[in-house]
Parts: sequence; structure tokens; C-alpha cells
Amino acid sequence: MAGPRTFFVETLGCPKNQVDSDKLVGTFLADGMTPAADAEGADLVVVNTCAFIEEARQESIDVVLALADRKADHAELVVTGCMAERYGAELAEALPEADAVAGFGVPVTLGRKPGAAPLPSFDLLNLPRPASAVPWAYLKVAEGCDKACGFCAIPSFRGPQRSRSVDQVLVELDQLVAGGAKEVVLVAQDLASYGRDQGVGTKSIVPLLEAVAARIERVRLLYLYPSDLTDRLIDAIVATGVPYFDLSLQHVSAPLVRRMRRWGDGDRFLRRIADIRARAPEAAFRSNFIVGYPGETEADHDQLLAFVRDAQLDWCGFFAYSPEAGTYAADLDGEVDRELVAERLAELRELQDRITAARRDALVGEVVEVLVDAPGVARSHREAPEIDGVITVPEDLAVGELVRVRLTGAQGPDLTGEPVVLAAR
Repeated sequence: MAGPRTFFVETLGCPKNQVDSDKLVGTFLADGMTPAADAEGADLVVVNTCAFIEEARQESIDVVLALADRKADHAELVVTGCMAERYGAELAEALPEADAVAGFGVPVTLGRKPGAAPLPSFDLLNLPRPASAVPWAYLKVAEGCDKACGFCAIPSFRGPQRSRSVDQVLVELDQLVAGGAKEVVLVAQDLASYGRDQGVGTKSIVPLLEAVAARIERVRLLYLYPSDLTDRLIDAIVATGVPYFDLSLQHVSAPLVRRMRRWGDGDRFLRRIADIRARAPEAAFRSNFIVGYPGETEADHDQLLAFVRDAQLDWCGFFAYSPEAGTYAADLDGEVDRELVAERLAELRELQDRITAARRDALVGEVVEVLVDAPGVARSHREAPEIDGVITVPEDLAVGELVRVRLTGAQGPDLTGEPVVLAAR
């Protein structure tokens, strides 16, 4: 008798995609399937793709083609995620190697394999998920976005914002805690607007944050739109004990920000950051900026450099503008030469690397509470999983424990620490 079907899932893109993949895995396990160690040993190979920028789309296609070569002849290859949702039939036509292109709504079966097993439903927001293999987990609280940023195509294929109820989020949180999670990272396309679609003009991110914080040791928020960072939300974040602010700023030149169809400018952002630091001197900050948006001048670039110097953010990412079909920016004039964009990127990244290293050096000697993620690897409130630096600790510290350590050294983005005393939990 043949054994249960096996599956392998490859995930590309952002943390929100990782949550979707976790839900897929939970669905496959509930259907009686078993995970394979690699694509070669799987009956079903799934690629969860990213479509945010051209570089991500090319990586997605390259991975699909590579897995098509590696998988067993009998295995089915399914392409899902953002590229499948955005390009659908066009992608299916361009990738004959795939047996199905399935968005997270209704799967599209291509039918090249007679008798192939039906694909599971991919309506993922409220499906169960397996326990996390590490002591933290992403938790998606909403899907879609109501913003109209000039460079972003996400609303066109993920749709308007659809928030889960607080009860639904807490049920999933309790499952993660029961599985050993000590930290949860709340994610959404527009996190601070959570709940606004459930009542006209009403946002409920603060009640949600307070409810989550009451059930788990650490809660962290990723992707906060600056105009939604209210005093109440700032105070709620600080009260959780994880004063980590991931602010989606994108640029600081007021004319360019308006051309991006976004809110704010460098002066407003600096005032908000200073206000947060006055309330919580230990607060950590992350942001991302687009370089080379149509019409970006040398003066705009100089403003961004000055902001980066003044803001002294702990972590910062810089990305080249990528024109996206169907977006407002796709038809704008003022294209910036690619070589100039590369020069501006290099200048900004070099500056931020120096700032990050200096801010890490300044922490040496402090005592902080860390969560041990893996043998010898830990994080304090200043480090989000997977995207920021880490703290190297003795390998005999138990994974999943919260431990107080004294920071003894720094190298670039990373720190080293020695335990002081176990945190009382």
C-alpha cells in the first residue's frame, strides 16, 4: 500500500507570505499529507511567490524553473502567492512547467495531469497552522490594503483591507502559544489600520495589541504607516515592553512624498521619532526608503541623506524604485538613470551601515532581556526576527527561554552577550 502523499513548500518574499505558507502546511497536514525534506522527495511541490518588485518576480520565476528540474517526474508543481494572484492565466501560459497556478482564492487547475489529486482550498486567513519550529511566529491580522501609494500594486491583486476579528486572531495566537511561541510578530499590509474595514472610520489596533500582549511574553508590530502612529498607539507599544517601531516612511522630500501619494515629510518624521524617544529612550527604529522614484532630484537625495544622519535609526533598508504596471507611478515622467540610482543606494547604505554599527557599539555594557531563538542565537526587543542583527550567546542557553544578558561586544549589526540571571517567568 502506498504511503501518504508528501509535500514541499518553498516561500519567497515577506513575512506575510510566510504566514500563508504556514497555513498551507497546516492544510496539507490536516489532509493527511506528510512533509518532505526536499523537493526531490515530494509528490506536491508548492512555490509561494512574491510580486512586489521586478527583482522579486524574477527570483520567483527562477525558483519555479529550478524546482521543476529537481522534482520527481510524477510530482505536481503548483505556483501560488502574489505572482499567481497578480498575473493568473498570463503566468500559467508563461510557465508550462507548472501543473497549476493557484491564487489564494480559487485555485486554477491547468489539467496537464489527468487524474491529479484536487488542490486544497487556499482561502488562508483563518485556517489552522502547525506549531512554530522556533519560539516566535508571524501572525497576519488582515489581508489587502486601502491605501493608494503611487508605486505599489498590492491593492490591485490582494484587494481592499479585510481585517480578521480579534477573537479569530486570539484563537490563532493561543495555538501558537500552546506550541511554544514566546514572541508573536503582528503583520498586515497596513497594520495600523487594522479593523477600520469592520466599522466606518474605526481602527482597533490598540485593543488588539493589548489583548495579544496579555497572552504572550512579547508582541512586535511590523509595517506602521506614519500618519496612523497615534499617541495612543505609541503608548500601547511602549507598554508591551517591546518598544520597536517599524515605520513605513519611503522618502522624506515633501514634494516627492506627495508624488508617491503618501503622507508626511522629513521634519514631521523627525519630530515623531524624537517624541517616541522622549517617552522610551530604549526604543528601536526601523524604516525603508525607495531610491530613484520618478522625479527624484539631487536635492531630494540630499534631504534623504540628511534625514538618515539626523534620525539615527537602528535599522534601515534602501531599495531601487521598480516600475509596476498599472500603478500611478508607472506613467510618471522624470525617470532616474539606473547608474545614478545605484550610486545613491550605495551612498545611503554606507551611511546607514556606519550608523547601525555605532548604535550597536553604544549598547556594549548594557543588560538586556533576550529570547533564545536557537542554540547560541538570541534577540532583545531591538531585533526583529530574520531582518535585523542578532545577539550571540552561549550555546547551552535553552532555546525558548527569556534570559538577561550583559552585552559584551559588537561587530557590525551583531552583538555578543553573557547571561546575568534567568528572567522570572
